[in-house]
Amino acid sequence: MSNTEVVHLHDDTSSVVITLAGTSLPVVTHWGRTLGDVGQAGLRGLADAVSWTNPNNAPDAPIPLALLPDAGAGYLGRPGLRGHRGGEHFAPALVVTSFGHEGSIFRYVASDEAAELTVSGTLELLPSGMLRLRHVVRNDGGTPYSLEGLETALPVPAHASELLDFTGRWSRERAPQRQAFQFGSWVRENRRGRTGHDATIGLLAGTPGFSFRDGEVWALHVAWSGNHVTYAENLVDGSPVLGGGELLLPGEITLAAGQEYESPWIYAAYSSEGIDGISAAFHRQLRERSLRPRPVVLNTWEAVYFDHDLTRLTSLADTAAAIGVERFVLDDGWFRHRRDDSAGLGDWFVDETVWPDGLTPLIKHVRALGMEFGLWFEPEMVNTDSDLYRAHPDWVLGPRPGLLPPPSRNQQVLNIAHPEAYAYILERVSSVLTDNDIAFVKWDHNRDLIGSRVHEQTAAFYRLLDDLRLRHPHVEIESCSSGGGRIDLGVLARTDRVWTSDCNDALERQLIQRWTGVFLPPELMGAHVGPTKSHTTGRVHDLSFRVVAAMFGHFGIEWDINSATDEERAGLQAAIEYYKDVRSLVHTGVSVHADHPDPAAWVHGVVATDRSEALFGYVQLATSVQNKPRRVRLPGLDPARTYRVSFDAPAGHPALCQRQPADWSPVELPGSVLSAVGVQLPVLEPEQALLLRLK
Repeated sequence: MSNTEVVHLHDDTSSVVITLAGTSLPVVTHWGRTLGDVGQAGLRGLADAVSWTNPNNAPDAPIPLALLPDAGAGYLGRPGLRGHRGGEHFAPALVVTSFGHEGSIFRYVASDEAAELTVSGTLELLPSGMLRLRHVVRNDGGTPYSLEGLETALPVPAHASELLDFTGRWSRERAPQRQAFQFGSWVRENRRGRTGHDATIGLLAGTPGFSFRDGEVWALHVAWSGNHVTYAENLVDGSPVLGGGELLLPGEITLAAGQEYESPWIYAAYSSEGIDGISAAFHRQLRERSLRPRPVVLNTWEAVYFDHDLTRLTSLADTAAAIGVERFVLDDGWFRHRRDDSAGLGDWFVDETVWPDGLTPLIKHVRALGMEFGLWFEPEMVNTDSDLYRAHPDWVLGPRPGLLPPPSRNQQVLNIAHPEAYAYILERVSSVLTDNDIAFVKWDHNRDLIGSRVHEQTAAFYRLLDDLRLRHPHVEIESCSSGGGRIDLGVLARTDRVWTSDCNDALERQLIQRWTGVFLPPELMGAHVGPTKSHTTGRVHDLSFRVVAAMFGHFGIEWDINSATDEERAGLQAAIEYYKDVRSLVHTGVSVHADHPDPAAWVHGVVATDRSEALFGYVQLATSVQNKPRRVRLPGLDPARTYRVSFDAPAGHPALCQRQPADWSPVELPGSVLSAVGVQLPVLEPEQALLLRLK
């Protein structure tokens, strides 16, 4: 293999070794545990050691998996580049024409002169420990090239024999599903036009029985907010692989002469210490952009719905400010004709019949109370009962002009890729932000796109966010899509948090936040204390359980707190004071999960980066089979330090410490003991929770 070049990118936790043999496309010969500084001789030895042997009845030369799986070279799995030029050149014979690496970035260029195509690829090992990959294809010919897919792949070793991904629905996002990584393909395609409630936020492969704290794990995420595909493939004559990219609909991308298509970024991470190691890498990556302390939010939706009455809202703001709220967000219902969800979308003017003096009186009142003001928009949607639709029915996105998709939530999708529609939305949203003192936008997106050209719509959505942020750099934006339907690293490059779910039921939120948090740090996940009786499920929970669920996110309230009892408002005030005390820890620390033996109970927490303190939640989800609760181990601590462990009730308020034992006193133990042996906690009834504070 004298004509082989080997590139090694590595840090303290992981390595990726890229091999180029002659002019063949680059191959990843190792992605996983760090190899350290092995030198060129060692890297060449590795390339030789893992080179394939040929079985009977196989091609005469091995056909390894390339970063861009290469059908033209004979690869029999899912091709990375799919397309054709008038039915020809559907399997181009790409040869590498240049490559190189600088620091932690590897790049290469490959072309097929006969097919008149050039492909360039980038693989980068980021400071967070994650890999970032993408490809670009250019049409060098004089005739159009129809692109059907451009997907990147990474190999995983054969001992990564289990898969974990996620599914869900509205108000029940991020439900895990685990299976064996068997032969064949496990393909997750999303055609909803947004990231999707049922889409897997990431695909994980790991060693048998991998858990939060144990096992090797490999993970992949497609950073794109439209249609996308994520897949795991295990061929009998190949390596197991994780891959993905944008899912292109027929005819969406036709490259004219000289035109390029750039795939979305693929993010990948490796951990030798379970799922928590994957989370650490994703969280470090998302925390590269510094955020100020996350303000306590009150959102008005479950408090007033469409009943926008100035007196009622100012009274709600008075109560919110009195208990410590820092951001007051007016939800749906403020614009023209919007008295319910059947009309008005697209008419982004303040409704003069409800707000004769505009939003100014409410905003001034909120600002005088020391709170920021936020406002709800759904700019990509339109009601057919709206002035906008009546003036421009041709701006609706559908299979063809004049044919509307089935309505959903009484609305259609506005084609913001249409230049005039884009200009209208940019001008209207920007005008509202210019004319009013607004610090925060809740950006909603409440239906799937059906029969639509999703690529152009998604690209236009990104441009719209980028243009608005240039015009209004002080305004923070939340990605909401009927709750958690648009959560991915593509939209998070342009927004400041996500609305994790429309479900504020604290029991459902335990699961939703647990698995969303594999990829997102707590400060990016909106987590609100809802009413005593849940709006979406009808469950009734005491305040302490609801507060503990919200404490491990971007804390807020979505409840008519004027209807709450004096004791409940006092409890909320104590909870807010407590959140302000711990938010710097929760929003900068390392998220950890104990592999607790009782499936009816969960233990999770956040440990300070210097491991000087920690906050843990012990959550009883259901009735345990065991009569005596198992000891709770607390992971992630410094084994050489001694910690004082205490039950922590916000300000000791009785509404928030009903389940904490009166006879339990703080203990002091080394981190090694707390992690390996643990502490005995009291018996909890279902849907109760405790906070443990370690210092």
